[in-house]
Amino acid sequence: MTAYLNALGVICALGRDKQEVARNLFAGDCSGMRIEAGWVVERSLPVAAVHGELAPIAPEMAEQRSRNNQLLLEAALQIRPAIDQAIQTYGRERIGIVLGTSTSGIDEASRGLAHYIREHEFPADYDYQQQELGAPANFLADWLQLSGPAYVISTACTSSARALMSAQRLLDLGMCDAVLCGGVDSLCKLTLNGFSALEAVSGQRCNPFSANRNGINIGEAAVLFLMSKSASDGQSIALLGSGASSDAHHISAPEPTGRGARQAMHKALSRAALQPSQISYLNLHGTATQHNDAMESLAVAALFPDGVPCSSTKPMTGHTLGAAGALEAAFCWLSLSAGNSEHALPPHIWDGQPDPDLPALNWVTPADRLASIAPRYLMSNSFAFGGNNVSLIIGDAP
Repeated sequence: MTAYLNALGVICALGRDKQEVARNLFAGDCSGMRIEAGWVVERSLPVAAVHGELAPIAPEMAEQRSRNNQLLLEAALQIRPAIDQAIQTYGRERIGIVLGTSTSGIDEASRGLAHYIREHEFPADYDYQQQELGAPANFLADWLQLSGPAYVISTACTSSARALMSAQRLLDLGMCDAVLCGGVDSLCKLTLNGFSALEAVSGQRCNPFSANRNGINIGEAAVLFLMSKSASDGQSIALLGSGASSDAHHISAPEPTGRGARQAMHKALSRAALQPSQISYLNLHGTATQHNDAMESLAVAALFPDGVPCSSTKPMTGHTLGAAGALEAAFCWLSLSAGNSEHALPPHIWDGQPDPDLPALNWVTPADRLASIAPRYLMSNSFAFGGNNVSLIIGDAP
């Protein structure tokens, strides 16, 4: 069954709605990546934060107040009319919620614990619900008063890509008529210090697939799609195929040959009934770590022997962890959108110094364009700790 992606709400370092995000994405704007102190002791690091005030959470939902939920609320408000229309059409019990996150409200929890250590009591605004991994779905269900299935998937950096797969399954099984799906992760000291301890965080803007690459930057984002069985009145964009694998090679290092990544991409193509040559663009996971980029380039070169236009967008957004899969699927959605009148693609931002040990890939430049004639098929990769791999195909619906 075709899973139509009828509406998109998005907020990240590139902007606070889909028009602003698209404009800066296609321009290759990295200005949202800024050096900040205070996240990791004795280090100033580039982070891709959302700046400015966020939508407030209502007083009656104070126990669910977290930055993570505020980011999610910002994305939801952008598509509130489409959500309300779905509620009117299908009923509150027929709309599901599936989200991906890795942080939830852990930043509020860590500040609450620091206060507890100092003062021997938690601050008045601390509530355990803030930090539960299921909190984003619970918050959205409570705010919208939806009673369909509502849950969170947390598989590190594939979380929200898996959320889109799970949402499609709910439609296929007939459990829902529409699903709000996507992901949200907020910047917090826990993740920045964790990746820093792994020596995986770069002190400069990340440099994917370069010979000089030396680690990731971390960002924050919220992405929310309205997925349903039927197309909206506008342009029809759909999740056409998805593939997942788990090679379980190592707790944090990817399997070096890219076997699991290649398997996930192959499964997505098979489910979409497509050949590699039909993919017009590939959004790479492209974290700019030594091992991930090496593995992914091997997998892509093996599956696409004739090449495929590709880029990593993480120098613009940072690695948004649990939100990354949905965010980069959103970039594919924006590339296909009728609002993209120039048919632009996200350019690959790097220093232009290829790694001689890696196969050469076909990098998207600002001058490259997507075909204006449907059908067009775009792929997005997400790879996570534990060898957890997901590939999605977003395209013009038949």
